Amino acid sequence: MMKILIPTLMLIPVTWLSNFPHLWRLTLSYSFIISMLSLTWIKNMSETGWTSLGLYTAIDTLSTPLLVLTCWLLPLMILASQNHMKTESHARQRLYITLLIFLQLFLIFAFSSTELIMFYIMFEATLIPTLIIITRWGNQLERLSAGTYLLFYTLISSLPLLVALLMIQTKTGSLSLTSTQFYFPLIPQHNFLWLACFLAFLVKMPLYGLHLWLPKAHVEAPIAGSMILAAVLLKLGGYGMMRISSMVEPISNNMTYPFITLALWGIIMTGLICLQQMDLKSLIAYSSVGHMGLVVGGIMTQTSWGYSGALILMIAHGLTSSALFCLANINYERTHSRIMYLTRGLQIIFPLMAAWWLSFTLANLALPPLPNMMGELTIIVCMFNWSWWTIIFTGVGTLITAAYSLHMFSTTQRGILPPHISSLTPMNIKEHLLIILHLLPLLSLILKPEIIMC
Repeated sequence: MMKILIPTLMLIPVTWLSNFPHLWRLTLSYSFIISMLSLTWIKNMSETGWTSLGLYTAIDTLSTPLLVLTCWLLPLMILASQNHMKTESHARQRLYITLLIFLQLFLIFAFSSTELIMFYIMFEATLIPTLIIITRWGNQLERLSAGTYLLFYTLISSLPLLVALLMIQTKTGSLSLTSTQFYFPLIPQHNFLWLACFLAFLVKMPLYGLHLWLPKAHVEAPIAGSMILAAVLLKLGGYGMMRISSMVEPISNNMTYPFITLALWGIIMTGLICLQQMDLKSLIAYSSVGHMGLVVGGIMTQTSWGYSGALILMIAHGLTSSALFCLANINYERTHSRIMYLTRGLQIIFPLMAAWWLSFTLANLALPPLPNMMGELTIIVCMFNWSWWTIIFTGVGTLITAAYSLHMFSTTQRGILPPHISSLTPMNIKEHLLIILHLLPLLSLILKPEIIMC
């Protein structure tokens, strides 16, 4: 674990002490080396228990894919943000990169923590850099409103989790994940305890009905904020649910019905919202809510198939939605509009970018043999085995997902070029590299899917 934590910490002085002309190149190179080092964790995926044990940290088959995704995303965020930040002062550019590094540190600690209180602290600490990035570097005045929504939704929902963890600590004397089997019989099993433990994670996912903060945060955030929100921060909710469910398992069977119903209903409702959406970033944000609804359903079934499908879909969705936000940002930097009907017909000008759009649109609608399809199919089969009526909601949801994904592609790329778009800056090598670095892991997972199966 230290081989990643120490280089990540050293990235902070590198950011502040390097000469400004070399700032972005140095931090990009350094962070890419860290992401390469994180790939060494994958060799432990064949082991079933905890590995790389430290005093308060360890990794297992559940946390390893999410840790690797977190480390992989930092160089991509730095690469995507250079154009957005070029008008800022030198000090603010350094501060921006520092916040991204702190966010990676908090996420590494959250995913590798073996103490639930430490996990809770890091779970909340991720809110601070995210909030600053959205409220300071967002594009419009509504960014303050988006920050307020994010703050209050997250804080209010996580307070019951803190109370529940302190109560379990009082009753059992321990909150270590490595020794759950020893103090599990001492945990008081109660419906309110289950709800308190799960509410924070259901808001973070987010579950339909508790999702109002997410579209606002995505739409107002700069590109790095949207990428980290979609790719990793939402997955903190799913990771927390899988960790906590082992501690409050006996009552989960009775409590899951309303939440699975709400998650399945949310898949259909968010799909219908996406079909009538004109704002490109808002469409991708609502798409995330629908996909996370499927993840919630898979986790709530409390089966190994459900957990495996949820983890596969979380990793695949993280890469896909991050790439879609990058493509939307590339469009926005040239057309200065997120309205899809005002930016149609771009395939004529950017044929290669249209190929990238098609690739990730197909990934979003879960085309075989991409890992998105593996995750969705695993969850659908698992839920059908749990209850046959779920196939109605998952089937309709899958059709609607395909419909709005193809609608998004055809509206932005096909058709006649609007008269107000006369000349646009061509795509550069940096932007192509950014998209390729999203696509390569997805294609690699087709060849070696056991990497993301818990």
